[in-house]
Amino acid sequence: MPFPRASGVLCHPTSFPSRFGIGDLGRGAYQFIDWLATAKQQLWQVLPLGPTGYGDSPYQCFSAFAGNPMLISPEGMAHSGLLPHSALSAAPDFPGDRVDFGPVIGYKQGLLRAAYEHFKANATREQRAGYAWFQDESASWLPDYALFMAIKAQHGGGSWHDWPRALRLREAAALAAARAELADEVGYHAFLQWVFWDQWSALKARAAENGIRIIGDVPIFVAEDSADVWANPEQFKLDEEGNPTVIAGVPPDLFSASGQRWGNPHYNWEQMRADGYRWWIDRVKQTLKFVDIARIDHFRGFAAAWEIPADEETAIAGKWIKAPGRELFVALRDAIGELPFIAEDLGVITPDVDALRLEFDLPGMKILQFAFGMELAPKYLPHNYESNSIVYPGTHDNNTTVGYYWEPERTELERHYIRRYLRTDAHDIAWDFIWAAWSSASDQAVATLQDVMSLGAEARMNFPSRASGNWHWRYTEPMLASHLAYRLADLTEIYERSAPEPEEEPAEGAEAEEDPVWPKGYPR
Repeated sequence: MPFPRASGVLCHPTSFPSRFGIGDLGRGAYQFIDWLATAKQQLWQVLPLGPTGYGDSPYQCFSAFAGNPMLISPEGMAHSGLLPHSALSAAPDFPGDRVDFGPVIGYKQGLLRAAYEHFKANATREQRAGYAWFQDESASWLPDYALFMAIKAQHGGGSWHDWPRALRLREAAALAAARAELADEVGYHAFLQWVFWDQWSALKARAAENGIRIIGDVPIFVAEDSADVWANPEQFKLDEEGNPTVIAGVPPDLFSASGQRWGNPHYNWEQMRADGYRWWIDRVKQTLKFVDIARIDHFRGFAAAWEIPADEETAIAGKWIKAPGRELFVALRDAIGELPFIAEDLGVITPDVDALRLEFDLPGMKILQFAFGMELAPKYLPHNYESNSIVYPGTHDNNTTVGYYWEPERTELERHYIRRYLRTDAHDIAWDFIWAAWSSASDQAVATLQDVMSLGAEARMNFPSRASGNWHWRYTEPMLASHLAYRLADLTEIYERSAPEPEEEPAEGAEAEEDPVWPKGYPR
């Protein structure tokens, strides 16, 4: 579906300021929402919000339905009475400008365990009712996810492929025994999901109060080591022992002579068709509880996807396999109504992919950085944009714009063309790109927070070709300066991307919130 003309900022919650080593859903998140409102933005884009696994990547999660417990705010738990304030006094001296995942995970797991024990001993009637309600509301996925995480913990965090065979293959007696033996651990993981949901819901409500819609991210494939694959083996192409027979990736191209071997299992589309695409419908419904708009990553895979034999070490020997894109999207539309999707249609796109996107009126993506290489890509130049599209100077997968402009491999001829096209001397190149995006015909424009802050390559979030060392970037509180909000607001107003001012004044005598950060009644 097309969206109104608007603009926004991409910043994943892990990047927020926090004294607990990783950005979370606490004060830093609320300050960011308030900053977006001052900047007159209507969009906040995040990466996948699931519990991260291999390489700390939000694109390799233990569940496509769950939230990441590492994003839970310890201060929020203390404010809600789920944790004594004294438990927060001994936080280590974590770096403020990056996430050191190993120590952070160890520390926060200790806090989360303490919160669960405190909840069991001291929870109010309202809190116990909220936890029970959440379990009932999430009955379609939470029991399997919580059991999956409990068994994983029992086996040292290893892949479910290394579990005893009876558990791997979900034999009924083995599952019943595990549920009984690990009941408290199962309860712990369900508790974490309730706390995440409560904190995220409150933050999402604050965003909505400020006219800000959240753009989420839906990776087309799920991780092999996930509750999704373990609990729904019939939905994937697996052998009798639960191992993938084929895996996902992309074929060889100019960037990689051997292609990319992602390792995610492929869907068993025949089975999905037979049950009316139940798993996908449930997944999208769950995603739209968290966010308002969903960016569909690797959209071209819904037309056809590259399928690689699981025993191949590279992606060379793969083949294109048709996917039921139209049939799936019709089923989704019948189940949820209009599809609030953005199609990530980057790379080499075939006519069938364009036809699928256009049939469902989904905006595609434009990346300014892609427009200025030696082999020019005219479709990424702003004067060629169609209105039903979303433009980025660069995304989380790109270098920052400052870093991009000064990359050693960037030729002076390329820099000259950038300067000539943008009519600039490039002294403020990040904002030159933001100006080009905001002034374009694209209905939506989004910049990374790193570009708004004019940061260099040191602030890059992800290197897609690098297996580790990604997702670390954070900003410190002084970096979210008000003058940047006012500058962005000015550009947003000029190019008619700001929301109209509210017509109604607050009712006289309206009761003020007790705390300028935490919403009244938090958590609900």
